[in-house]
Amino acid sequence: MLNKLYKFFKKITVSFFMLYGYNLLVPASAIIPINLITIVLIAIFSLPALLILIVIKLTIY
Repeated sequence: MLNKLYKFFKKITVSFFMLYGYNLLVPASAIIPINLITIVLIAIFSLPALLILIVIKLTIY
């Protein structure tokens, strides 16, 4: 139980830094907001979720 909780916390932390690193590299018009939904989405689906969020951000906004 504690091991699963540790792995989930690790995924949340890695996804936060992945999104933060992306936001540092792109111009202001392509920044994805860092909130609970985006962090959990990236933690569950990893890189494909980040790519989908980028595509949604660039096409809709």
